[in-house]
Amino acid sequence: MASSAPDIAPDDSRFGLDRLVRLPGAFALQSGQGLNGLDIAYETYGVLNADASNAILVCHALTGDQHVASVHPRTGKPGWWARLVGPGKPVDPQRHFIICTNVLGGCGGSSGPGSIDPATGARFAMAFPVITIRDMVNAQGKLLDHLGVGQLLAVVGGSMGGMQALDWAVAYPARVRNVVAIATAARHSAQNIAFHEVGRQAIMADPMWQGGAYLADQPPVAGLAVARMAAHITYLSEAGLTEKFGRRLQDREALGFGFDADFQVESYLRHQGLSFVERFDANSYLYITRALDYFDLAEPHDGHLSRAFAGVQSRFCVVSFNSDWLYPTAEARRVVKALNIAGAAVSFVELDSPFGHDAFLLDAPEMNRVVDGFLKSGA
Repeated sequence: MASSAPDIAPDDSRFGLDRLVRLPGAFALQSGQGLNGLDIAYETYGVLNADASNAILVCHALTGDQHVASVHPRTGKPGWWARLVGPGKPVDPQRHFIICTNVLGGCGGSSGPGSIDPATGARFAMAFPVITIRDMVNAQGKLLDHLGVGQLLAVVGGSMGGMQALDWAVAYPARVRNVVAIATAARHSAQNIAFHEVGRQAIMADPMWQGGAYLADQPPVAGLAVARMAAHITYLSEAGLTEKFGRRLQDREALGFGFDADFQVESYLRHQGLSFVERFDANSYLYITRALDYFDLAEPHDGHLSRAFAGVQSRFCVVSFNSDWLYPTAEARRVVKALNIAGAAVSFVELDSPFGHDAFLLDAPEMNRVVDGFLKSGA
């Protein structure tokens, strides 16, 4: 059923409402530990219709947040998925009630290592319990209960957001009608874990980290910047880097024979690292990358992914990009094959792009057409 909400523009008071809710009571975690109360920062777009049938949960990737389609309050930049979410876009506040949360463990207001531990009155830091993708999904479920959303029209996500979308269908089969999983996988590979470990070690080797107990105005910026640089390489492709930078020099006519940024690609990575530390918390980076590393939908089922999907009730749309080597098409096909074995309704497309893993965040008209058609057919 389509929403009967009136037109909603980006300057409308119903577009990008930034909220924080504190949910009391014990919140159990997969580790066996728990939290006494739960903070969830989130944004909503659009209006929930009369029968609460038009709600879409959008899940963010590792370094994303709840500001999916509105201007980021710290950076002033447009929302990270404004190309897909917004008026006239596939996920449209004129038709849908859109919810995007800052994940558990994040640094955008949800409970995480930067939150205050009520037992001590100080930041949790590394005393915050280790979390998983399932914990993130369960926290989102608590928020939906609070909002009165019993069933979701869809869960949509790319990268880590796609993992949450897949896990939603497994953890809450009766609550999800449609799943859109883009540039993602059902597990973190050894290579993925290896890159994350490099980043974590860079952070923890920074003397300013101080075992996670760094001062708010003296974070381990050098280590976090290096972690971001290493990770950012995995979001790109060799063809894309060659096309954009090649071996062109940065603001010079000849090699400097030193260790400044001789090459444009070096300067680009340094910029990515430095800009990242202005908006992200180092400890949150540690916790979220660990949650990603632990993700493996098949592991509780003796490695059989189809068994993980055995009880799903959702329709699935799985999208990959041919230049994505972080979560390559082979991983998407593994998901599709397992869904087929489980008897789930699934459509799959591999799209051409030179931009690697980041393609799902960039201008991708064909992806938008696929997502738009899928959501309209499942409304």
